[in-house]
Order: sequence, then structure tokens, then C-alpha cells
Amino acid sequence: MLNIEKQIEYWQETAESNIETASILVTAGKYIEAMFFCHLCIEKILKALVVKQIKNIPPKSHDLFYLSTLAKLEITDGQSDLMQILMKYQLEGRYPEYYPKAPSSDKINEYLHQTKNLLICFSKML
Repeated sequence: MLNIEKQIEYWQETAESNIETASILVTAGKYIEAMFFCHLCIEKILKALVVKQIKNIPPKSHDLFYLSTLAKLEITDGQSDLMQILMKYQLEGRYPEYYPKAPSSDKINEYLHQTKNLLICFSKML
């Protein structure tokens, strides 16, 4: 039998680890990689919320919007904007025909801050 609490804990803990990794990568000047880990952080906290909602293992999807729909979340315009930006660095950044440009120093710090806030917001729903 699936241990729902253990699943939620796993996804939440790895989301928190991923945002720490993103911060380290920003400090090291690895902005594209940091954006990938920001995406991973939000993907994983959403998967925790999906587990809570469906009482099962979340789908193997990287689509933040799909996961937020499964979790039955109401996403604000600001959250949607950030998620759209993060999607660009997760999906498209893996393929050579499209490699996104690194954000500026100011932008990466803004995105990191917004991702941390979104993690906190979604974590409160668990």
C-alpha cells in the first residue's frame, strides 16, 4: 500500500533541496542551470500537492501547468508568469535546437526570490 505521507515528504524535501542547489548555482554564476533547478523545485512541490490530492503517485510529467491542474490549484497571474518562464528553462533547455539565454544577474535573483516564495506558498497547502 502506498504511504501518502512518505510520498509527500519525499517530494517536499527534494523541492527544498533543489531550491538550495539553485541558490548555490546562482552564486557560482551558473544561471541557466539555476533556472533548471528552480523549475525542478516547483515541479516537485507540485507533485507533493498532486499526491495529496489524488492519493497516488504523481505522473511523470514536467509540465507545471498540468501538475497544478491535477493538484486543483488556483494559480495567480504572477505565479503563472513565473511558471511559464521556468518551463522555458526546463523543457526547451534540454534540446540543442533551442538553448535559452541566461537571464541577467538582476533577473536571476528576482526569479530565485519568486521561486522561493512560490515554494513557501505551495508548501503551506500541504
